Amino acid sequence: MANPVAINSEFCIGCGLCVNDCVGGHLYLENGKAACKESGCISCGHCFAICPQGAVTLPALDASACTEVTPMTEISSDVLLNAMKSRRSIRQFSSKAVPEEVIDQIIEAGRYAPTGSNAQDLHFTILGSRQAELEAHCLKLFRSGSKALAPVLNRYLGRSFDDHFFFKGAPLVIVVSARSDVNAALASSYMELMAESLGLGVLYSGFFILCAKVSRKIRNILNIPKGRRPITCMVIGYPTVKYQRTVPRKAAKISRL
Repeated sequence: MANPVAINSEFCIGCGLCVNDCVGGHLYLENGKAACKESGCISCGHCFAICPQGAVTLPALDASACTEVTPMTEISSDVLLNAMKSRRSIRQFSSKAVPEEVIDQIIEAGRYAPTGSNAQDLHFTILGSRQAELEAHCLKLFRSGSKALAPVLNRYLGRSFDDHFFFKGAPLVIVVSARSDVNAALASSYMELMAESLGLGVLYSGFFILCAKVSRKIRNILNIPKGRRPITCMVIGYPTVKYQRTVPRKAAKISRL
């Protein structure tokens, strides 16, 4: 099996930055140059990112879209915090389609979210032509009083489940799946921030995820790779509602040890 890291000895100056930053202890210095062990690499890319000479490549991965680093410090912390405080769950959407290039940017944000042990175990399902079918199946489950959904139905007894209860008429729905709940949640947060920056609104449809958990038919339609499970369902579109101010919150509960 080929080594996941390749070092160009002509470019390498032996600075040791990649060695010191290697998560798995895969790299070491030999005769003043970086070298690779047979094991330890988790393909995190730290060595590729830190090398000042561009001497490191990751042959199995596509580097064509890689760019210079943009520090978060280039974004005003006050503006960023207020933008985060200003986000709202959107339930009123325009029928305007979300362009493919915008969808690509949202997915790309999720792809670059951190994952534990660099698992990169994310899978993104765009419901597309199956969206109406899946929503109809969820409505059927709710309206039939599915025993598996009884705790949820009892809690929301009396709520009207109209034909757009799950996806609110939004033009785009993306289900994020992974082996890890945390990995999927982090990716979804990255995707939401990107969507918001592009003028879109987002709603997390937890009700759809509940239906996916109890319905084999839904899981079969989603066709999620083996070993992963649906964690979040992101309902996305251009909002037809505009909020004027941020809202109050409870005080933060903090323990200082």
